[in-house]
Amino acid sequence: MPITSLVGAGLYDMPTTTTRVLSVSLQVADQDRALAFYVDVLGCQLRADMELWPGARWVEVVVPGTDVGIALLTAESGLPIGLRLGTDDADATHAALHAAGAEIGEDVLRLDFAPPMFTFRDPDHNLLISIEDRQEDDASQ
Repeated sequence: MPITSLVGAGLYDMPTTTTRVLSVSLQVADQDRALAFYVDVLGCQLRADMELWPGARWVEVVVPGTDVGIALLTAESGLPIGLRLGTDDADATHAALHAAGAEIGEDVLRLDFAPPMFTFRDPDHNLLISIEDRQEDDASQ
């Protein structure tokens, strides 16, 4: 059944839970080599390069003039590789997606250094990460 039929049938009748695309991540074999390519060849700008925990290096670049990051991650890092979507309320989004029958990977994860987030999969099994988007809160401070 096409998605338009599912929406019309009420299967996906729920409030909008996504505010924007935050980043997309790509699996790379060598983060330094990938970073050099994206910066030196493609002209991206480095947004972040940090170790979140031992073995989990977050490298993110951005195309000049855009806000959507490109995270360059290794499979060994254990960080989820997928599309990161912003939401106003991670708990409400988690509940709405669960109620809609989405394949949820975990409860809302809360870390000292990051906003609340969780993973889920779309109907084709693509990994999505929903992250509470604090963009407006950051701008008001």
